[in-house]
Amino acid sequence: MAIRSNLLAEGVEDIISSVLSSTADEVLVVNPTAEVIEGLVTVATSLEDGDHPTIRLVADEPVLKDVMDDFIVASNAADLIVAETLSLRTAQDDVENTLFVTPNSVVALVGAGGKVAGLVTDDEAFVETAFEAHQERWEDAPEFKLRTPALSRVRETLAEDINEETLTDFDAVLGSLSSARGDGDGLDEVTISLLVAARNNVLLYDISKWGEDVGIASKATFSRTKTKLEDTGLIDTEKVPIDVGRPRLRLKLGDDRLADAENDELAGIAQELLEA
Repeated sequence: MAIRSNLLAEGVEDIISSVLSSTADEVLVVNPTAEVIEGLVTVATSLEDGDHPTIRLVADEPVLKDVMDDFIVASNAADLIVAETLSLRTAQDDVENTLFVTPNSVVALVGAGGKVAGLVTDDEAFVETAFEAHQERWEDAPEFKLRTPALSRVRETLAEDINEETLTDFDAVLGSLSSARGDGDGLDEVTISLLVAARNNVLLYDISKWGEDVGIASKATFSRTKTKLEDTGLIDTEKVPIDVGRPRLRLKLGDDRLADAENDELAGIAQELLEA
């Protein structure tokens, strides 16, 4: 099935949905913007397994790196990579617009006047030439190494290694955020992990070991972030004696506003306190 008429939408996700539903084979995504990369991950993640084609994405490396600094996008992208639905490569391209190239059609993405258009051609000879050309570029492009763990793996191990209550809070906090990159637009994944651990009185050793084992961050990063949150009053610690060695630290919430918050309000209140 091919897209045979131009598309007009309020946002890129509508165009992406139309493109992904137009073929059962594969889609080459050429020169995507940050918005397109985020939209692709969002739309593909929302579809049932087997309901979308293989997505091969070739992007400018700085753009791809910046997008994947957001844990929400990157961890969902990692799930798609594990499922062999998505592949990421990097290359500088001389194509002006974002292109979606399928075996049956080529869609050029154009924005104007607050709307997004997908300009379509299904001319058989042109589509064949375009697909072959961009397939060659894909094959020549280096793979982008995504270091963020898959969200499904993060959730599974958090429940197993820590507890279900902490996972419930983690899901609620993540679901309340539009991004998780720690640059003012959202808390990062280490901060989120420590906050939900403190909400459930988890040992610092346990949450930092889990975070390092699953690939979120090193124990040292967890320790530095704990110190920052402790200095700003968001979390507190108490010593827990053990039979051998130094006492371990149990994490606790350090502000009554956090302690009294619903789990889906935790991120917003924490951000306000960090910015105060």
